[in-house]
Amino acid sequence: MSWSTGSGRSCSRQEEVTTALAPELGHVAWRTSSYSGGGSSGGDCVEVAALPTGTAVRDSKNPAGPALRFGDRTWAVFLAEAKRAR
Repeated sequence: MSWSTGSGRSCSRQEEVTTALAPELGHVAWRTSSYSGGGSSGGDCVEVAALPTGTAVRDSKNPAGPALRFGDRTWAVFLAEAKRAR
């Protein structure tokens, strides 16, 4: 199974998004976008971490909570579409 984005890029079912809890990911370096602003609310944003096979994304307000894991190809398609939509 595969799906296509509006720009013609496609992802296979093998690149599904999965969830994980923080302990399952081990010690990874989480990054927050410089566009998050920080501020008094603590920066209502998401954080990303590079994994050996993909990228993890979590809610910055709940760092011990669940994270989404994206395969390399799925993450690349997501980034390309996000940049295109600007």
